Amino acid sequence: MMTSAPFVLIALPVPVRTLFHYLAPTPAPIPGARVKVTFGGRSLVGIVIASTDQCDFDANKIKPINSVIDHQPLISNHLLEFIRWAADYYQAPLGEALQAALPAPLRQGNPAQHKADSNTQLWDLTEEGRGLPTGALKRARQQAGIISKLQQTGTSSWAELKAAGCSREALRALNDKKLIQPATEQNTPTIRQSPLTLNTEQQIAVDAITPNEFGVHLLDGTTGSGKTEVYLQVIARALTADPQAQALVLVPEIGLTPQTLARFRRRFGPSVCAVHSGLNDTERLNSWVRAAQGEARVVIGTRSAIFTPLATPGLIIIDEEHDGSFKQQDGFRYSARDLAVVRAQKLNIPLILGSATPSLETLHNAQNGRYQHLHLTLRATANPATPIEVIDSQAATEHHGLTPEALEALARHTNAGNQALVFLNRRGFAPILQCRDCGHQLSCPHCDARLTLHRNPYHLHCHHCDYQQAPAKRCESCQSHRLEPLGAGTERSEEYLSRAFPSTPVIRIDRDSTRNKGALDALIDRVHEGEPCILVGTQMLAKGHHFPKVTLVVILDVDSGLFSADFRGPERMGQLITQVAGRAGRAEQPGQVLLQSQHGDHPLLQLLLNQGYGQFAQALLDERELTLMPPLAFLALLRADAPNPGAAMAFLQQARELAESIQTDQQIQILGPMPALMEKRGQRFRYLLQFKALSRRTLSVYIRQLIALISAQKASRTTRWSIDIDPQEMG
Repeated sequence: MMTSAPFVLIALPVPVRTLFHYLAPTPAPIPGARVKVTFGGRSLVGIVIASTDQCDFDANKIKPINSVIDHQPLISNHLLEFIRWAADYYQAPLGEALQAALPAPLRQGNPAQHKADSNTQLWDLTEEGRGLPTGALKRARQQAGIISKLQQTGTSSWAELKAAGCSREALRALNDKKLIQPATEQNTPTIRQSPLTLNTEQQIAVDAITPNEFGVHLLDGTTGSGKTEVYLQVIARALTADPQAQALVLVPEIGLTPQTLARFRRRFGPSVCAVHSGLNDTERLNSWVRAAQGEARVVIGTRSAIFTPLATPGLIIIDEEHDGSFKQQDGFRYSARDLAVVRAQKLNIPLILGSATPSLETLHNAQNGRYQHLHLTLRATANPATPIEVIDSQAATEHHGLTPEALEALARHTNAGNQALVFLNRRGFAPILQCRDCGHQLSCPHCDARLTLHRNPYHLHCHHCDYQQAPAKRCESCQSHRLEPLGAGTERSEEYLSRAFPSTPVIRIDRDSTRNKGALDALIDRVHEGEPCILVGTQMLAKGHHFPKVTLVVILDVDSGLFSADFRGPERMGQLITQVAGRAGRAEQPGQVLLQSQHGDHPLLQLLLNQGYGQFAQALLDERELTLMPPLAFLALLRADAPNPGAAMAFLQQARELAESIQTDQQIQILGPMPALMEKRGQRFRYLLQFKALSRRTLSVYIRQLIALISAQKASRTTRWSIDIDPQEMG
């Protein structure tokens, strides 16, 4: 596309809220294309936004573009418009927002081409392989493992098979026997597994979602009610109606993608691909290219996948929409859930928000008629929702945190051949290392936090700034040798349960035990083998996992949510309890849930247990209405941090004075400066200003004016500060 405009506006990956003028070559690069330019003495890759003949600078000082990388737009007009909207709403530099939308190889200027990588090659069973009975090829253990894996997942990449312990020799042997084959679009039908029979509620939900028509649908389904089957059948309808259509499915955690991929690949074959930070650069680039070219019909990813290019978008699904991990907490602070609404509207396609515990924001929108509220109250099995029994945790011993009732229930369920889950949202061995003589507790030298004791490897660790040190041998206060760990983390619970139940495997699933690639898949596969075991884990286990043999859930520690300094604390507590409890009794066997608490008579907890999450959430909404907090009002936080607390406070005090100077007809409530919930973190002192308004638009315009005033101050270039629109964390 030729243009006579002498300049192009380019977004660069720098924390500056402006576009940069460069001299346009002939022909000028098209908006959405990448170019290489010199900026501040270094070479950067930028995105062309527009051509212009307007420039307020001396034209003789404008630098030329060094080279044009793309002769066709890398980012389509639709996607570029969407990212520009997101950067504008979240008051972020456009260059940083565009960076978040691209895989690392594209940010570095590499070609947007599919790269050959044996790790990403998908494998599938042939017709002959599908005919093998379960447990075939037992004498060839690794070949049998590959067959079993493919029978479970339908399609797997070599990287996934390798992580499950398979070898290339076994893969080649099965390929030579024509029991497996490389999976491609050509040898696999788009829809290849028959759908399950829907109950009345599921059918109503599927029928309510019209392809090629914008609408936001809250799929409010109790745990185990078959939300995923609704997703699958709505996608199948979209793919049948339009052979080129694509679906984008977002899940909150990387840990959910393997089982989600497996279930979706069983239904849709190799046309399903993943986009998340757990992939290497080549894998992520290949998924991005497949999606952009329309080859990937179903894209499954975490929050950053909201920016994935789609050749023919037909549907967006956000699973576990309430989950806080859909909000990016640093850099470009966007909410993937909220952006999904905007993207679906711009594309005129439906959006499904699924959850057993919808966020208060989503429930409020459904009550006001902005979203269609679809209910799934029936569980997929004949078992009703499992009631929660509260046990006074005072009876729990200091060393392992489990009450006699919980231990008896664990023995009963595992002896019956079932599995149990012990939930403790605290990793490590013990959260406190304390001196028995003077009571001093070891703290992080860089944060307002205690150091957590870990046994494997043996060290003290701050989970906030990642500071680590060898365990102390003496008390730093009184020099006593009598240091003892207090409280229990997942490591300590695992150790104790392994001693208490020596004949039952104890499987720990937390961030430490799943750090290596493929580790989580391997642990989940062990659980799905169905043998009796005790699962010990953090909230990684609370999100969407389906464990048919788990009949007992023991929840050890949620009391902190009842007294949280963050106004969202009770909401998250209710969601967590409901989600964890939902892991029990999801198949034929009925479930049991035990909740250990020192505050079992707390009114909010009693409301949740006796009347369910719906009434609990309504009570919180009523409270938010009285206090004018989200979703009945809108918040923005101005954060600042510095090694010197006085510098950060002075910056925010100046920012408050600037904020008060802005004339507005609408009321803006300003609170602060005040310390963050954790004032010191990573050797920096953190403070914030809170802004609240009853109108989203009023707050957006106001914050934009404030940023312009702050950016003109010298202190804005010497102090680290950021804006957070619709914050999910008040720290």
